Amino acid sequence: MTSVYRHQDESIEQLIRRFKKAVQQDKVLTVARRKRFYEKPSQVRKRNAARKLRKSQKTTRRDVMRRY
Repeated sequence: MTSVYRHQDESIEQLIRRFKKAVQQDKVLTVARRKRFYEKPSQVRKRNAARKLRKSQKTTRRDVMRRY
């Protein structure tokens, strides 16, 4: 559970901004969106494999660019 405490002399707008940032860093909304609908285990595996492939390609491109 994400929580923020109001500092002395802090406006409500600043408090809300800090709360939004904390929620984003905790990935609360990302998880909620992902769990909103049931996802088959095969779809989860496919999504994870695609993520690993993208990461691998990104690191490969970065290594190739470092050589030049």
